[in-house]
Amino acid sequence: MLSTLRALLLSSLAVIALAGFVVVAPASAVASATTITVAANGNDRAAGTASAPLATFHAAVKRLSAGGTIDIRGGRYYQKIDLTGVNGITVQAHRHEHVTLDGSRFTPADGRSAMVNISNSSHVTLTGLEITDYRSTNLNAMPIGIYIHGSGDHLLISGNHVHDLGNDNQTLGSFDINAHGIAAYGDNAAHSISDLTIRGNTVDHLSLGASESVVVNGNVDGWSISNNDIHDNNNIGIDAIGYESTLTGKYRYTDLNRARNGVISDNQVSYIRSQGNPAYYEDGGWCNCADGIYVDGATHVVIRNNVVTGNDIGIEVAAENARGSADHVDVRSNTITNSLYVGIATGGYCDGASDCGDVKTGQSYDNRFIGNTLRNNNKLNDGSPEILIQFYAHNNVFQNNTVTATNDAGALLGTVDRADADKVSGHNVSDKNTFAVSGTAHVSFGWLGQSYSSLKTYQKATGQDLHSTLSRE
Repeated sequence: MLSTLRALLLSSLAVIALAGFVVVAPASAVASATTITVAANGNDRAAGTASAPLATFHAAVKRLSAGGTIDIRGGRYYQKIDLTGVNGITVQAHRHEHVTLDGSRFTPADGRSAMVNISNSSHVTLTGLEITDYRSTNLNAMPIGIYIHGSGDHLLISGNHVHDLGNDNQTLGSFDINAHGIAAYGDNAAHSISDLTIRGNTVDHLSLGASESVVVNGNVDGWSISNNDIHDNNNIGIDAIGYESTLTGKYRYTDLNRARNGVISDNQVSYIRSQGNPAYYEDGGWCNCADGIYVDGATHVVIRNNVVTGNDIGIEVAAENARGSADHVDVRSNTITNSLYVGIATGGYCDGASDCGDVKTGQSYDNRFIGNTLRNNNKLNDGSPEILIQFYAHNNVFQNNTVTATNDAGALLGTVDRADADKVSGHNVSDKNTFAVSGTAHVSFGWLGQSYSSLKTYQKATGQDLHSTLSRE
């Protein structure tokens, strides 16, 4: 670990010799001082100065072949920004002026396309922009606000507002409907996306279909998603993904194809719900299955100090691919409230076979759920628990959480039928938790496919939570 941290530190610093002294400064501090100004009333034949600005982002990028800053004056721009193969470029709104990238005049092409495209680029900062109205009804199109892909390092996406865009196709039950607010796809097996920071953005009112508001997917190694406000979107708020076809062939089921070594911290994630999302229409209605924060097949992720409220599911750690896993995830010190379905979920599902032999999802193991606060997380009042452990979950730890159930069943810790029959589940540990029920006389604990109606019965039968307490409000 020490050598890794040292390598990261050295890679992110530049050493400057100055008057006989060695001064260590951030790499961004030694980037080119060139600044090109863009304004709505500019001219691409102008000098690009504050008094003679350019008109287009394309022209500004071409002039900064050696790096520098694109300073955008306030206004509405019906333009995209393409940062392909660049190094050392900052794109920013001028001081406190409001800059809007409006996608309403574009027709998104098939596949992934974005208002801001960052591809195979390093030392790039994008800050202070509003990005909106990039929409499609085409099943084959995936509109994205900010799209990072290929490889690259030292990438900062900060202080942007991405909203009211996406795929508005209404084909019920179709997982071909997709869009993203901010997306990083590490689709280069030889070189990862690394030192990626997504910080202080607001991402809201997106039509996402089967995709996510903010996502890191595939070969993304070393990243943080922090201090963002993500709300009122119709699918997952933050997602870290592995095992999809981001990398293919011999790399598909390797750790290269997993988002890893990341931190999700200090975000506000609220009202992420699949109600009305046509991709999640099934059996005559919509499932309540949109996660506020989701780890789907990623590894070595820390999820801490987030406020997650009003979503379908608060935080989930699982792997949708049957050959995959979610492991070494530390879910710590989060506040999770008012979820429609459950607060925390981990593990997978099967198709209902008596021995759960037809595996539909991957495993959850070596994850820790420590010091979280959960309350009122089954607003559907269907008896679902605050914390749900499903199939293929083993060697996970649930400890020092404060858990208050308010539904009629008083469901605190939950299981699924036949969880003991999947031949994988087991060796999970739950202890030192503070349990409470409010507004109900009932209590429910579940473990390895069995349910118990009192703490003592549960403790005696399972040996779990021997140092935990239960109170009534």
